[in-house]
Amino acid sequence: MTATSLPPNLARIVEKFQRRTDPKQKYEQLLWYAKKLEPFPEEDKIPDNKVSGCVSQVYITAELKDGKVWYKGDSDAQLVKGLAAFLIEGLSGLTPEEIIQITPDFIEDTGLKVSLTPSRANGFYNILQLMKKKALVKAT
Repeated sequence: MTATSLPPNLARIVEKFQRRTDPKQKYEQLLWYAKKLEPFPEEDKIPDNKVSGCVSQVYITAELKDGKVWYKGDSDAQLVKGLAAFLIEGLSGLTPEEIIQITPDFIEDTGLKVSLTPSRANGFYNILQLMKKKALVKAT
């Protein structure tokens, strides 16, 4: 899946990361996204919303409004929170069908994989998988 076939929001974020060649700039971009996340309700920090396979604590919720999925998320680690925010911004407002069709190839396109530790890169993938799973549940 190329940046052009990605949903517009996600494509825009991927392009932002592609323009930053320095890994430090990519980290700063992630931390900027982390700060943009709205506060996450404590009562939503339950096992159903927890991303498995992540070293840090990551939570994602999904809500269906007018046929579109809206996500919220949080993490106890700022960089991981940035990764969650990246995906929340990129995927919120799409239909469950659009979300389910997204393949994780775009993660490569961001160039973040080079900057992330294997466990963080894996966490990024796991966050995406949970978001897709939640979209699938909303679709049925």
